This record gives sequence, C-alpha cells and structure tokens, in this order.
Amino acid sequence: MAELVIRDADVVDGSGGASYRADVVIDGGRIVSIVQEAAAAGCQRPRARRELDAEGLVLSPGFIDMHAHSDLALLRDPDHSAKAAQGVTLEVLGQDGLSYAPVDDRTLAEVRSAITGWNGDGDDIDFDWRSVGEYLDRLDRGFDGQGIAVNAAYLVPQGTVRALAVGWEDRAATPRELDRMRQLVAEGLEQGAVGLSSGLTYTPGMYAKDAELTELCRVVASYGGYYCPHHRSYGAGALEAYEEMVALTREAGCALHLAHATMNFGVNKGRAPELLSLLDDALAAGSDISLDTYPYTPGSTTLAALLPSWASEGGPEEVLRRLADQETAERVRHHLEVVGADGCHGVPVEWDTIEISGVRDPGLGDFVGRTVQESADLRGEAPWVTARRLLLDDRLGSTILQHVGHEENVRAIMRHPVHTGGSDGILQGAKPHPRAYGTFPRYLGRYVRELGVLTLEECVARLTARPAARLRLPDRGLVREGYRADLVLFDPATVAAGSSFENPRVLPTGIPYVLVDGRFVIEDGRRTDVLAGRAVRRTP
Repeated sequence: MAELVIRDADVVDGSGGASYRADVVIDGGRIVSIVQEAAAAGCQRPRARRELDAEGLVLSPGFIDMHAHSDLALLRDPDHSAKAAQGVTLEVLGQDGLSYAPVDDRTLAEVRSAITGWNGDGDDIDFDWRSVGEYLDRLDRGFDGQGIAVNAAYLVPQGTVRALAVGWEDRAATPRELDRMRQLVAEGLEQGAVGLSSGLTYTPGMYAKDAELTELCRVVASYGGYYCPHHRSYGAGALEAYEEMVALTREAGCALHLAHATMNFGVNKGRAPELLSLLDDALAAGSDISLDTYPYTPGSTTLAALLPSWASEGGPEEVLRRLADQETAERVRHHLEVVGADGCHGVPVEWDTIEISGVRDPGLGDFVGRTVQESADLRGEAPWVTARRLLLDDRLGSTILQHVGHEENVRAIMRHPVHTGGSDGILQGAKPHPRAYGTFPRYLGRYVRELGVLTLEECVARLTARPAARLRLPDRGLVREGYRADLVLFDPATVAAGSSFENPRVLPTGIPYVLVDGRFVIEDGRRTDVLAGRAVRRTP
C-alpha cells in the first residue's frame, strides 16, 4: 500500500492548463498515481496508509525560488520557515556573482566580509568546503546528516571566481587568469552547478569586460547551463545593460536568465514595454531567455553596494580605508550625490529612498527602519555624514531597502511569457525586505486573486514548471506520475503574504501543507522537524 493519498484536490499541475479534480497517490518520494474525478467516476478509489482530505485546496508543484540568498541560512536554520512556509521546495543559490564556493582561504575570508549584509558573517558556520562540489555535499548532509529544509541548486558565482583567479583589482584578466577562470567555472558545472551568476554592480565581478564574460559563458553553454546576470544598471542605462547581456550571451550561444528583472528609478518610470520589446525581438531571433521578478517595488541590497566601483577596488578593507580618509570620502560623496555612482546604477542617490533594514553591530540599531535622510535630520547633519558613519562603524555590514521601483513596470514584466518568480530574499537584519517571507503567497493572493494580473494556472506555471525547465530538471515542476513529490496545498481564497514592511518576518496564511520528497515539511500550517531537502545538481 502506498504511503499517502491526497484526496479531492483541485490540481493546478504547473503546465498552464486548466485545473482538474483528482486523487494523487505518493510513495517513495514520487507521485505514483493520479486518478482524476475519482469520486464522481464511481471507481475504486486509491488507498494508502495515510489519506489527506484536500477539499477546497489547490494542489500544485512546489514553488521554485529562482533567486535566493539562503546560501548560509540553509546551514544555519533547520527550520527555515521563511521559505518552507511559502511553499518553496527548491531555492537557487550562488546569486549575484558572490557566494562561498569555489574559494581558497584568502578568498573565503574576503567574500565573507563582502557579503555579510546578505548572509551574516558566518561565525556560526563550519566552512568545511572549498569547491562547489564540497559545498553541495555539505548541503546534502545538512544538519547531523539529515539534510536541509528545502532543496537547493547552485550557480557558480563569477565575482568569487574572479576574486580567486584575479583578485579585487579593476583590470583586465591576463590570458593565464582567464584560463584559470574558465577552469573554475567548468569544474563547478561538472560538480553540479546549474549555471553562472554575475553581480555587475558589485566588486570584483563588475570589473570584468564583456569579452571576459563571453568566454565564461561559452564554458557554461558547453555544459548546457545558463547565465544569470545582475547586470550593470537597473537605473540610468538600464535598457543598454539588458541589451549588453542579450548580445554577449547570443555571441556565446548561452541561455540567459535575467535576475530580478525590472526598470527602476525615476528615469525608467513606464519604460517596461521597451524592455519587453527588446526581449521579444531577441526571442524571435532565436535567443534562449527567461527572467525572474519579485512582486514588490522596493529593492534590497547593502549600503556599501551603492559606492562607486573605484572606491571598492581591492576588497572590503580597502573600502574602509578610503572611507576613513576625508579627501577620498569627499570624492565618494560627489560621485554618489552628483555624478551618479555605478554602484547606484548611474543615478544620483536620493537619501530619502534609502532605508536601513539591518546592521551587523546591534549598537547601531537606532538606524534600522529609518531612511538615511531621516537619521541625518535627527542628528542635524548632512545625509552623507550619516551614511559614511554607518558604513565605517558597521564595517560595511548594513543592509538597505531602496524605494525606487514602479508598480506599472512590475506588473508589465510579470505578464511576459518568459517570466518566473524569485524572491531575492535577504534574511539578515532586523527589518528585512518582506519579499523574503512573502513573495510566493503574494503572487497568489494579490496578483492572482485580488488584481487578476495573472490567472491561477498562469501564475503556478511561472513558479513551478517554467523554472524547472530553465534548471533542466526532468522530474520536477509538474504534477505528473513519476515526478518528485515536491508539492504545495494552498487555499486560493485565503492565501496571502503575512509579511509587510512594518512586520517583515510574519509567515503567510492559506498554505497548510508543503511536501518535499513526499514528506511533510509544513503540516496543518506548522513546520515539522522533517529535513528532506538536498542539493539538486545539474542534469548532464
């Protein structure tokens, strides 16, 4: 007898097709049988050791977070309800060109410092890996060899690769260094990574010219992976930055997945149709392109990410040294406030849009929840003085919300046929972006039920089968016989994000059951102690 039958579910299977009512039988971590309209047909209904009545609930594939920053969170927190409670059963890590493999001891220390704002400083983590394969093995073991909360795939981070082969200098790679980067990318893909990421407004990845990126993308293409760039601008020059990514991946023959694709800042208000026209033309010409977005207008990153690239050359300690020097700090201010720093997407910073969401040093907690402008006004000083003080005192560990997005752009891009969902969820800080806890139920609640921007079937396909196809996962992303039983049961009438900008760590409502590998990680709306997640490696 099978382990579980889910009875009378309204199945939205991920294909985009119409829903249907069925009993779904699960055994050994897979869907072994789907009996449609079982009750009405009067046939022998499937039986199992456990039966779950799903009357009134939608059964869909588990959601795939195409842009996650849980690289250490999955090893730090066995509960990981931030994602599990949303119905996320697979996260794609290694984003924005910076993560923790491949590294040597020097590079690991530098990367840990550079992305403390994303993942914490890692003092509570045993970094017992150096290669991509060893990191994936560490995810497999998880907690006491039992695994992790949800599954995880990994992108080789181009910035980390450059730090390892070249360093943090703003210069072209030598032929020997380029060969080394090609080798590192190939090794990461051979060991199970699904593609390559870049953070082209973050150091040191931003120092790579197009020719260098194209060469790395050729390696990715040879393994059937994809390139996932956080491109060079989401503000001034955003459209040109998108064109650059399309052109270089076309030359390399590489699939392209645009990370957190949007058009931000005042210069791009209402310009999403221009981006979509660019993508349509490229798709018509044969390019393989997909993208992900989160269903919110503000972005989130680190305060240090706004700095001009020249100020960030050499790594975190060099950044702090420059900020401590009065004359150099004044140059930084001029680039931020007048010129428009490349770290701030070529747009002069507006300090009243930069809200501090988290700090490394608890003694700086008074800054959290206020914009830089508000904190400066309270202190009776210029906002750059406040920002510089925070950068130095928090040693670049502060995270921010950047209130620069446009709802009409968000909705237009969301409707595009190659769209998928990604939270870009940073789990650090006292007041993180609510997308970390709310992206997927917000899609279903606000943009499907309340606004009708997408149909339920369209939305589920964008959160399940379409990402699985980009990741080349042959047995995930659909409710099909033989597929992995990574599944979500939700109430379409009540599903909603609980998180808000005021209270960002509130769990969603209307998602009572989530299964990973056929085991309940959420049951009756509560997190179980099941650790069924594993590393999901590239399919050859």
